[in-house]
Amino acid sequence: MNEITERIKSPTPKFFKKIRTIGLTLGAVGAALLTAPITLPATVVTIAGYLATAGIVASAISTVAKEDKP
Repeated sequence: MNEITERIKSPTPKFFKKIRTIGLTLGAVGAALLTAPITLPATVVTIAGYLATAGIVASAISTVAKEDKP
């Protein structure tokens, strides 16, 4: 548990910061489509679910990436 806390608090490499931003954007788009007040086709709802899931996973993984100490 302590190691996970240290990984989250450590500096994130530049590449993974970009991945985290993309993941958060995908998750937000997916969530917006899933909670839209209009009826959407089943295909769009399915894709939105996949977008939200992929975004959450990408953000979580990129958050715990850390730079190696030289």
